[in-house]
Amino acid sequence: MSTTPAFNEIVHSPVRLRICGVLRRGAELEFAVLRDTLGLSDANLSKNLRVLSDAGFVTVRKESSPDRSDARRLTWVTLTPDGRRAVEAHLAALAQIAAG
Repeated sequence: MSTTPAFNEIVHSPVRLRICGVLRRGAELEFAVLRDTLGLSDANLSKNLRVLSDAGFVTVRKESSPDRSDARRLTWVTLTPDGRRAVEAHLAALAQIAAG
């Protein structure tokens, strides 16, 4: 099944495109791993995840860590099916633009 190219302003932001690029591999990633992989600050990653979450492109879930004795929780991020479609369509649009 081919993807219909569709430019997406939400995905197009450089930081959000990088986030989606990492998440499109299919894995659910912990916030700190995603932050460190992309070299982002906590605030920058949080802000951009909020935009993606509000658009329905990522799911953010929190869970207690069995390795911690305090109340802090781990935050897990994954691309939703709608997010995956938006990213693939956006990448197809970029490829179409690049091809001229």
